[in-house]
Amino acid sequence: MVIGWYVHHHGYGHVARFLAVHPHLRAPVVAFSSMPRPAGLAPDVEWVELPLDADPFDGPDGSVVDPRDADPTARGALHWAPHAHPGHRARLASIATAAVERELQAFVVDVSAEVVAFVRLLGLRTIAVTQPGTRTDAPHALAYDLADRIIAPWPHGAVPTDGLAAHGDRVVWTGGISRFDGRDAAGEAETRSVLLLGRVLEPAIRLEATRRLQDRGWTVTAIGHDASSRIDDPWPLLTRSTVVVSAAGQNSVADLAVAGARAVVIAQERPFAEQEHTADALERWRLARRADASVSAAALVDLVERAAGDEPDWKRWQVAGAAHRMASAVEAVLP
Repeated sequence: MVIGWYVHHHGYGHVARFLAVHPHLRAPVVAFSSMPRPAGLAPDVEWVELPLDADPFDGPDGSVVDPRDADPTARGALHWAPHAHPGHRARLASIATAAVERELQAFVVDVSAEVVAFVRLLGLRTIAVTQPGTRTDAPHALAYDLADRIIAPWPHGAVPTDGLAAHGDRVVWTGGISRFDGRDAAGEAETRSVLLLGRVLEPAIRLEATRRLQDRGWTVTAIGHDASSRIDDPWPLLTRSTVVVSAAGQNSVADLAVAGARAVVIAQERPFAEQEHTADALERWRLARRADASVSAAALVDLVERAAGDEPDWKRWQVAGAAHRMASAVEAVLP
């Protein structure tokens, strides 16, 4: 029984989820993505690198076509399927070829309404990974209607999910999925230390907030805001810092939860208001302080100092065992 797995190439969250869940799967996997093969992936996983489908391409008359001008939404029925794009066509052809040659039995889609529809048309048992946000549009409705299983990687009841209301019998709420689940804290907690994680702040705001925090006696570490500041293993910093300032993406929040971090989450602008919904849930459950992307340096400093006195009950985010629960839900659809 071979499983296909589509890994969306935007950001690092989708591939991080795949890397967390894959070790819990017993069936072999063929993964498909426009991302290059990730470092550390088990050698027995076949990784099919797909061509891009959002870059300009040559039209039949020799002109350069912007795919945004090629009816990519099919008048609102889809999210992205531009007319005549060779990369888009080749992506789907690669998936179909592998489905036949590798005799795929099930297919996990994280995330794409078009790939959900396509692999279901190929007759594969289909698992759609969903995300928070207002996802009641026609393409999401189509994907939810077609999927044999829908994975919601957060705790049930945390985020409003109007788009899933009619599909409750096929939804599995796994809790947040983190690559750090099961890992012990790394060292003693530091006093009055702040970790600024990722590209959550405009550079000028980050620098001003750093200056203000340092003036108040805080030690500030910033990672992931540019290529030179990226580190492969942020776990020690996550567990030692007094407060972590992070985006409100699913993987970021799951990492905060497993680290038991006092946190300020900054909702980044994303399609369907995904991070706004997540940040609202964290604030409502008193798991983190919440801010928007327009937060000022002064307001951020105030939030950090307030967060330092919090005692969040991150067990509510149900990270422990979540990757295993998703793997079990995937394998449950196999014949």
